[in-house]
Amino acid sequence: MSIRVLVVDDQQMFRVGLVAILQSQPDIAVVGEADDGAAALAKTRSLKPDVVLMDVRMPTMNGIDAASAILGDTVSAHRPRIVMLTTFDIDDYVFAALRAGASGFLLKDATPEELVGAVRTVHAGDALLSPSVTRKVVAEFVGTPQRRLVSATPMAALTEREREVFLLLAAGLSNLEIADRLFLAEQTVKTHVSRILSKLALRDRVHAVVLAYESGLVVPGVG
Repeated sequence: MSIRVLVVDDQQMFRVGLVAILQSQPDIAVVGEADDGAAALAKTRSLKPDVVLMDVRMPTMNGIDAASAILGDTVSAHRPRIVMLTTFDIDDYVFAALRAGASGFLLKDATPEELVGAVRTVHAGDALLSPSVTRKVVAEFVGTPQRRLVSATPMAALTEREREVFLLLAAGLSNLEIADRLFLAEQTVKTHVSRILSKLALRDRVHAVVLAYESGLVVPGVG
C-alpha cells in the first residue's frame, strides 16, 4: 500500500516540485495539496494522509498552528506524521513544531532523495533527525525562553535499564552508540526504546529528547 502524502506550502511552484518528486515513487501517493494551515487541517480530515509535509511560514494559519490543530484535532481521530519544511537548519519555529508534535523537519533545499527518504522515515515511525542534528536541536532548544517545566513523575514507570537508555537517547546517541555504551545488542536497545516511548506516550525519540530536557532529567552541559 502506498504512503499517502499531503503537501502544504503557499508557494505553488514549490508544491508542484515536491509533488512531482513524490509521485515518481512507486510506494508514495500524493493525495492532496494545500496552500495554508487551515486548508491543511480540512484536507487532513477528509483525505487522511499518512504523512503531511508542512511549510512553516504561511498566511491565514502558519504551519506550527496547523500541526498543533491537526495533532490535537477533536473532530477527527486521525493523526498523521508531520514533517515541517523550513529554510534554515535551526529555526525557532522548529522547536515550536516539535512541541506541537511534529516528527522532524526537512530543509527546503533538500535533495529529491532526502525528500523521499524523509517521507519513508517518518512513515516507518522514526523521527526525522539524525543523532548529530538531535544534539544541535537540543543545544538550541534548552536555551529558548519558551522552555516549559514538566513533571518527572512519568519516569517512575521506567525500569532502571530503561532509564539508562532514556538518558543516553536524550543525549542524542544512536541505538548503536547506546548499545556500545551499555554493552547491549542493538536490537535490545531498539526494544528498550520502543518500550520507553510506549510507557511515556511519546510519538518518537525526538519527543523523548524534549521531555528529558523539559523535565530536568538532563541538564545541558552536564554528564
